[in-house]
Amino acid sequence: MNEWDAQVWNPDGTTGEDAIRQLEQVRVGATDLKPGDRVRLWPRGGGDILDLALKGRDATVESIQQDYDDRIHVAVTVDDDPGAYLGKLRLPGHRFFFSLDEVVPTRSPIGRNAVTTTETVTVTAPRILVAGIGNIFLGDDAFGVETAQVLARQTMPEGVRVVDFGIRGFDLAYALMDGYDAAILVDTLARGGAPGTLSVIEPDLAALPDADPRAIAMHSIDPLTVLMLVRTLGGQPPPVYVVGCEPLTFGPEEGQMGLSAPVQAAIEEATQVVRSLVGKLLDRWRLVGGSR
Repeated sequence: MNEWDAQVWNPDGTTGEDAIRQLEQVRVGATDLKPGDRVRLWPRGGGDILDLALKGRDATVESIQQDYDDRIHVAVTVDDDPGAYLGKLRLPGHRFFFSLDEVVPTRSPIGRNAVTTTETVTVTAPRILVAGIGNIFLGDDAFGVETAQVLARQTMPEGVRVVDFGIRGFDLAYALMDGYDAAILVDTLARGGAPGTLSVIEPDLAALPDADPRAIAMHSIDPLTVLMLVRTLGGQPPPVYVVGCEPLTFGPEEGQMGLSAPVQAAIEEATQVVRSLVGKLLDRWRLVGGSR
């Protein structure tokens, strides 16, 4: 959320700033977002207490605005907010402003009157999430974590975010609903090959069943369960690719820190595979003209 929070709305729904343009729609992820559409709020870290209170809440887009610095803001009303409209005339009340990377489109429009203009703005920079997952106390299960830590120290193309999620499955699920155009998950992947063997798969997201969040352990994670959880939470994962490494051992029952030799040796190649996959995704993006 941003400094526009304190602005006062006029009865006609405008802010009174001549330099602010009302936009008909804007591209967020794979969705053309318009007034009346539904979104889930996901403020960036480092905000104030109001950001924490609104995180994960559902809202309705009231308008899309572009300011004099060409920054685009989405004005929303939050579900169940008694102050969204004022008095019997239902004059505009609470309006909260978020940037495009802080809203996640959820459902189709609900029939509200859209604000009409003659201009549509398209955001052309793709967003790619590289997620390292695994348990550092279970031997080779730490492969994704170790690979993500190496990638995080390297310079990545603009729009590519590398995160070590460890065993935080719910955090990864919510991140996958944060408007990314693609996600690359790095993890161990037992497919019967020699330890250290790398493979890249693209899960069939359309075939995923729903998952019961109550049946998911808070501190455990695997790619399939996380993707199922996204669907259960009402989201839709972006295209997902899994870069997997064949493990040798997860250690004894009491746990084990450190990767086996063949899996440790595979990390450098894995970083190259991830970077190559990122490059192919960006090339594909440019080939289709930057449309989402």
